Amino acid sequence: MLIINADDWGRDRITTDRTLECVLAGRVTSVSAMVFMEDSERAATLAREHDVDAGLHLNLTTAFTGARADASLAKDLKRVSGFLRASSLARLLFHPALTTAFRRLAEAQVAEFRRLYGRAPARIDGHHHAHLCTNVLAQGLLGDTAIVRRNFTFERGEKSWFNRAYRGWVDRRLARRHRVTDYLFSILPLEDTARLERIIQLARTADVELETHPVEDAERTLLLSDAFRARLGDVRIARYAQLVS
Repeated sequence: MLIINADDWGRDRITTDRTLECVLAGRVTSVSAMVFMEDSERAATLAREHDVDAGLHLNLTTAFTGARADASLAKDLKRVSGFLRASSLARLLFHPALTTAFRRLAEAQVAEFRRLYGRAPARIDGHHHAHLCTNVLAQGLLGDTAIVRRNFTFERGEKSWFNRAYRGWVDRRLARRHRVTDYLFSILPLEDTARLERIIQLARTADVELETHPVEDAERTLLLSDAFRARLGDVRIARYAQLVS
């Protein structure tokens, strides 16, 4: 199956509206929902109205913009974000002094998702993929969530041997406790049509997630285009929820 997922649902009004346009057109099948953001409440209402398949987009890197995040939670986010953004290697490191902040951020966002959507999240991924940092994994903050997003899939030569080996180790660890897709790709770069064709063809024999951001003009235009629909052909397009069915 091919899961076409849109990140940042609820981040702001334009992101939600452009994503919903793609959902209603059948070009996006699932969304990753942010909580404690300026459009989180309205996005949750729209998700219920239009039966949008939504998971939690765990945010550890970007300031909350909604009114419901209190000062202590915002302080936790500032500390965690500062650590994760300080270096490209920070996500590989365990920060013992931030364990409480990481835990409070994860628990608060799961609880807020439950309040907004009337259920616990069946799926978790991360804003800027920070859900795969060492603190989150070592502290078990993904809990018993059924589905978790894996690392991006890279072909030989795209990343260093160590990078690909580490990502593979993390993905195998995730798969022992959660359901993951076989592959995850970004829709970018948009101009590489041959790569997109390979991704779509791969979904004929494997479970593939295609990550998108319809708020970006170029991505939205491609997703809504007749050419993109034609390229999909008869590949099974599915919701993330169908991964466990």
